[in-house]
Amino acid sequence: MGPLFWDNDMKDKSPSGAPWRNFYGRLKGKHMKDTQKGYVAEDLAALSLPNVSWEENPDRVELDMKTQFGDHPVWLEVGFGGGEHMVHQAIQNPDVQFLGCEPYINGVGMLLGKIRKEGVENITLHAGDARDVMDILPDGSIDRAFLLYPDPWPKKRHHRRRFVTPEHLDPLARCLKAGAIFRVATDIEDYVRQTIEQMTLRDDFVWLAETAGDWRVAWPDWHSTRYEEKALREGRTPHYMTFRKL
Repeated sequence: MGPLFWDNDMKDKSPSGAPWRNFYGRLKGKHMKDTQKGYVAEDLAALSLPNVSWEENPDRVELDMKTQFGDHPVWLEVGFGGGEHMVHQAIQNPDVQFLGCEPYINGVGMLLGKIRKEGVENITLHAGDARDVMDILPDGSIDRAFLLYPDPWPKKRHHRRRFVTPEHLDPLARCLKAGAIFRVATDIEDYVRQTIEQMTLRDDFVWLAETAGDWRVAWPDWHSTRYEEKALREGRTPHYMTFRKL
């Protein structure tokens, strides 16, 4: 849904011992609204997952899911953009705890405004790299995951930066429970190709589409996002792919 900026090719570590992870793209837009700045200043800390960043906390340990989320199922959204989908899902699923990751601070501000407006209380955030969160999630701890309109990285030499590569899918698979659903939405045909190619090569996921129409029709509980609305205005076709963790 939102831009993803990392590259996992470099295996060296930073002086702190953390993985050396490059970011690409924007972390902040030029015109962040004052209201959004206020939401970030006033609300972000209380809603943030603690002890995520290795740079800030090199002694971090595996997340205690029961302490953080109780006995509720946890759904992970990687790159929540402006938060339209996650807030909708949180309202529709009050017994689910949502964990959203987004490095683009303007999007974080948008989401915080929606959370405040709707009064939802089942969302926890990480305003940063989703890989840092996956580092500390226990095996088999996530019940559902979403990757919605990720940065397409259209140039061929940049395809390795896409989320749908083993460098990102491997840790995601580790975190997902058996039977968990992984949803991917994109309007970029080549991203569809790479997603299907990478996911069908794996032996730990199964693609649930039975006909071509299955992945051209939105999920029954889908809530459109500003990225999708832009794609539709520009004449691109959304695709909705569903995979199940084995």
